Amino acid sequence: MRVDLFDFSLPPERIAVRPVTPRDSARLLQIGASELRDRHVRDLPELLLPGDVLVLNDTRVVPARLKGKRGEVRVEVTLLRLLSDGVWNAFARPAKRLKPGDEIIFAAGFSAQVEAREGGKVRLRFALQGDDLRAALERHGNAPLPPYIPRDDGADARDQQDYQTIYATHDGAVAAPTAGLHMTAELNAALAARGISSEFVTLHVGAGTFLPVRTDDTDDHVMHNEWGALSANAATRINAARRRGGRIIAVGSTSLRILERAADETGALSPFSGDIDLFIVPGYRFKIVDLIMTNFHLPRSTLFMLVSAFAGMKCMQAAYAHAIQNEYRFYSYGDASLLSRADTAKVAAEVAGT
Repeated sequence: MRVDLFDFSLPPERIAVRPVTPRDSARLLQIGASELRDRHVRDLPELLLPGDVLVLNDTRVVPARLKGKRGEVRVEVTLLRLLSDGVWNAFARPAKRLKPGDEIIFAAGFSAQVEAREGGKVRLRFALQGDDLRAALERHGNAPLPPYIPRDDGADARDQQDYQTIYATHDGAVAAPTAGLHMTAELNAALAARGISSEFVTLHVGAGTFLPVRTDDTDDHVMHNEWGALSANAATRINAARRRGGRIIAVGSTSLRILERAADETGALSPFSGDIDLFIVPGYRFKIVDLIMTNFHLPRSTLFMLVSAFAGMKCMQAAYAHAIQNEYRFYSYGDASLLSRADTAKVAAEVAGT
C-alpha cells in the first residue's frame, strides 16, 4: 500500500509534553463503526463488560541514555536491545571514534567494553550484570524520551516516573508501552470490581516503534524486531475467558502484536517466547483481539497503519480529524482511544479501493 495514505497534518501544539494527573483523567475517544464518543480513561469499566480481559504489557523501560568517556572523548550511548545479561546493542555518538576493545567509562565502577561496531551501532558488554547493572543504570542513566518530547537536558526526575507503567516488571524496553501509562491502581480496582480481569504479556518496546515509515510502499518496509513472551498460564486463562464469551482488549499496540503472533488461525493462544516482527497493515485478518486501547500515533508510522487495519482507514481518518479539532493530546504523554475491531470485509473493500 502507498505510505502516503497514512499521512496527516498535526498542529505542533497538539503534541503532549507532560502527562495529565492523575493518569486516568486523560481523555479517551471511543471509536466505533458509526460513532465517536468523547470519554475519559477512568470511564473504562463502564465501557467494558464483565468477563472481558485486559491484556497489558509489563515491560520495564530501562534508563537507556548514558554519557561517558573513551579516554578523553565524550561518548553518548542509547541502549537499544538487551542481548543477554550485561550485553546490549546501542547507538553511540560519535561511533566512528570507537573500535572493538575500547572501554567506555560512565562513572566510577561503571563501564562497558565495545565488542563490535557497525555504522552508528555498537555492541557493549557491561562490567556489571543483573541487579548491579540495573542499579547503575538507575543512578547514571536517563529515560529515553522520544524526540517529540523536548527537554533541554534530557529526561528529568518527573519523567523517570511518568515514563513508566505502574506495573512495569521486566527490564528491556527502551520506549514505554504508552497506552499503559494511563492505568492507575484505582482504575485497576474498578475494573476488577466490574468483573474485568487483567493478564500480562511482555514485549520489550524498541526504538523503531515510533519512527515513520520512510519507504513509499508498505511492501518495501522492513519491520524492526522486538522480543516478547506470553506465559503458558496467561495463555490458558485468556483462552478460557474467550470460550466463556469474554472479549480480549489489548492495552497498546505491543500487547496486540504479541497476542496476534501467539494466536493460531482460530484465535487460540499458545505460549510464546521470541522475536516479533509482525507488520500489520489494512487487509490483515485479526485472530484474537476484539478491542484496543491505544494513544494517538505519528503520521506514516507502523502504529497508525495498525490502528487503520484494526478499525478501518476511513474510520481512523475521521477519528484523528475529530481528535485534532477537539484538542486531544497526541503521542506518548497524550490522550487515548478505544477502538472496536472493524468488519474484515469492510476493511478489505477499503484496501481494494486505494
